[in-house]
Amino acid sequence: MRKILCIIATLLCVSTIEAKVSLAQLFQSGMVLQRGKSIPVWGKAETGELVTVRFNNKQYATTADLQGHWHINLPKMKAGGPYTMTVGDIVLTNILIGDVWLLSGQSNIDVTIERVYPQYTKEIDTYENPDIRLFRVQNETAVQGVKDDIRPTSINWKPVNKENAWLFSAAGYFLGKRMYEKTKVPQGIIVNSWGGTPIEAWISADSLREDYPQLVKRAEFFQSDDYVKAQAQANMEADKQWQKILKNTDPGILKDWTSLSFDDSEWQSVNQWDTKWAISPTTHRPVVGTIWLRQHITIDKTHAGKPARLLLGTLFDQDFTYLNGQQIGHTGYQYPPRRYDIPEGLLREGDNVITVRFINKYGLVHFIPEKPYLIAFGEDRFSQNPMPSDVLPLSETWKMQLGAEMPNCPSGDISLQNIPTTLYNAVLYPLAPYALSGVVWYQGESNTGNPAPYADYLKKMMGCWRDSWKDQKMPFVIVQLANHDGRQQTGFPSPITPQTKPVKSGWAALREAQRITAKNDPRAELAVINDLGETVDIHPLRKKEVAERIGLCFDRLIYNNKVYLSPEVTSTEVKDGNIILTLDQPIQSGKLNEFEVAGSDGIFQNAEATANGDNITILSPLATQTLPLKVRYAWKDDPKTANVRSLSGLPMSSFELEVKK
Repeated sequence: MRKILCIIATLLCVSTIEAKVSLAQLFQSGMVLQRGKSIPVWGKAETGELVTVRFNNKQYATTADLQGHWHINLPKMKAGGPYTMTVGDIVLTNILIGDVWLLSGQSNIDVTIERVYPQYTKEIDTYENPDIRLFRVQNETAVQGVKDDIRPTSINWKPVNKENAWLFSAAGYFLGKRMYEKTKVPQGIIVNSWGGTPIEAWISADSLREDYPQLVKRAEFFQSDDYVKAQAQANMEADKQWQKILKNTDPGILKDWTSLSFDDSEWQSVNQWDTKWAISPTTHRPVVGTIWLRQHITIDKTHAGKPARLLLGTLFDQDFTYLNGQQIGHTGYQYPPRRYDIPEGLLREGDNVITVRFINKYGLVHFIPEKPYLIAFGEDRFSQNPMPSDVLPLSETWKMQLGAEMPNCPSGDISLQNIPTTLYNAVLYPLAPYALSGVVWYQGESNTGNPAPYADYLKKMMGCWRDSWKDQKMPFVIVQLANHDGRQQTGFPSPITPQTKPVKSGWAALREAQRITAKNDPRAELAVINDLGETVDIHPLRKKEVAERIGLCFDRLIYNNKVYLSPEVTSTEVKDGNIILTLDQPIQSGKLNEFEVAGSDGIFQNAEATANGDNITILSPLATQTLPLKVRYAWKDDPKTANVRSLSGLPMSSFELEVKK
């Protein structure tokens, strides 16, 4: 009897111990584990407590260390599943073995399926795949050292369908779909990104300290919780007071300028592209506060009462939009497209009115060109590729009235996500060493103002991530900056006339840093997308095509090193008074644009160029000069006419090279 009691007591003790075991947030039912590699599993428990993991009909045990951490490496497995994993009393089900990809960076990773849906409506509506699982890391910062784990998240290994993917990264969604079609094995997509963040936030303090001590000191400045809380509270109170004064003094709110019956006949008629109407008549500066615009539209009997969609392009900055006095949309900042659904019954036969209330804290209120401004009807009204078949274009003429002018809202920058090391500490370090197939780095826009150190930053970032995973061969795909007019980021509309002469370009310089870093790293490739961007939109929507380019890079890195990517220059020479560039592959023949040559004075001039086979011939009188001689290609923020392409249609990266005679 005593022996039986001892056994029962021991079992109860073990059960109690194992009941306290926890797993890192990445380990949940539905997860995808990496095939062909040792599978790390880890979590927390009381110091010295027993941890037992049961998986694939085998059992593994360890004990928690002095800090309460435990870690077990499961053996390599082939693709397959579903499996069940038991850790103490925790039971995880529906586990797949396949390929796992980590996508990180800033807002172009954040761009969701909802945002790009009009480009791919039929595909997104119909595609489901339970073998592709999505995981979104919750945003968090840490200034005082690394965290043990990430926060719980709502998108936690969800299978791909329209509903689960709606607020998930479009690039991640399409990459998972593409790689599944390529390999036919389960795909796990982990997205860990934060819009507007610089690369410094994603690098460890140890990696920055020696060469960039000022960056580390800047991070340490924010280690004062009292300062951070006080500044954040002050910012919140300032904004609250600003909004209160605005609401209480805006005549459009007080007199209801949104209703159809409101008489706007005395309002000024303005053209939406002539932004003089956004200049204050009292300060002669851009209006800070509110501006109201109204446009009357006539609806015929056929369309009256029908549901529709208002496409109001993209606006700067915040807007509240109304139809016949009813609010149909609100967007809090400049970047998202304004796609506002008009409910059934709201459009009446005859006269209707659209009212837009702009709220602006900086810059100049304006409409973004090259965007759709219309009302779409019919079942295809959600599509923009192709555009709907039944549309009513809006007029460029609006009735305008100044609302409430306001002083600038006082604030202090306390965006911890932009501070060096904070994202590495909070959301990158805790993911390691979850086994991965590869990493996608899609970032750079926030560093175009100072591109000089970016190549070094990127090298350090890849190095510290590989150190965290203890995998110096971890594959990286660097997504190069797309074409975009960087002048659009200032908050003021700028001419969209293409730049035709050589210019200094922070965007081109950063692309060059990305190119050089990828070229010098045998386990990195560059996805060139300088033909997939938009002049006026920093968030281009063709994310399926971006994912295809990323996938091609992984094909080459992991599956077949003979895959051709974007053309690259392998050698240069001067011959018969011309500059000859030899490429790693044949390209499409014909006249080429966007080439520039500089002589010993370093001043670049446009140059004519032609392609034939794997050679580019550049015609320039500077070719007869003595060294140094340099060649640039596509060296602009938005090199729209750049046209060097592989035979399969992939664009060549911008570059700056010294010609060797």
